[in-house]
Amino acid sequence: MASYDLNAFDRRFEAISLVGAIEQQSPYTVNVGYWLRDPNQYMQWPDIVNAHPRQDFLWEQTCFEIFIGVHGEDFYREINLSPSQAWQAYQFEEYRYPEDMPPQAADDIELNQLKRTHYGMNISIDLTEFMLRHKLKWSDIYLGLSAVLKTSQGDHFYAMQHSSPNADFHNKRDWLHQF
Repeated sequence: MASYDLNAFDRRFEAISLVGAIEQQSPYTVNVGYWLRDPNQYMQWPDIVNAHPRQDFLWEQTCFEIFIGVHGEDFYREINLSPSQAWQAYQFEEYRYPEDMPPQAADDIELNQLKRTHYGMNISIDLTEFMLRHKLKWSDIYLGLSAVLKTSQGDHFYAMQHSSPNADFHNKRDWLHQF
């Protein structure tokens, strides 16, 4: 298992710390955990929904995200995961394209588990169809972890690193996990 300290885009905001962990679980499954430390209880958590529905615009509330890139390719996937237990996966041909809003849903990624825990989130994603459709091995893939945190102190954007002048989770340079 690999873990990463996720950094707030606003470096002055130190009230909440966030760690993400990634583990290849099976031939096509990846588990991701987010551990959040919020001693002042600034977080604003959405209400829980039933049955893990696929919903758009989850990033408008507290939302944890996984980006999946493929070495040597422009296309990628974005997975949004809400502490409400709603989720969605999107497909892009290249950087933020197509520009549809909401983006085009990806039908080649499935959710095995999405659970809010006392420390954050625990997620299991099935990449079987995505990997088989594109003839991918784990070594072909790299991941980025990020989060939009709605707090009583405003919105804060966390990622493995921020190399753009604005918070930009779609910047592949910031997707640091290699298998």
